[in-house]
Amino acid sequence: MRALGLIGLVLALAIIGVLVKRQMGSMAVTQPAADARTPLTQPEQARQFEQQFKQSLDQAMQQPRPVPDDAR
Repeated sequence: MRALGLIGLVLALAIIGVLVKRQMGSMAVTQPAADARTPLTQPEQARQFEQQFKQSLDQAMQQPRPVPDDAR
């Protein structure tokens, strides 16, 4: 009985491993644009992502909230 449980667990882990491997393989690594002078290092990419996120958040915060018809 325990052997069946162990075999089932190993089989489930193998299936999950295959699915994770496929998912990770399908994630394309973005290449820098052809006109980029030098590729960015990881800390530079992190700072650039943080700046873009902050800009998006600021833009979202600047938009007025919709007012329901009941409040008017």
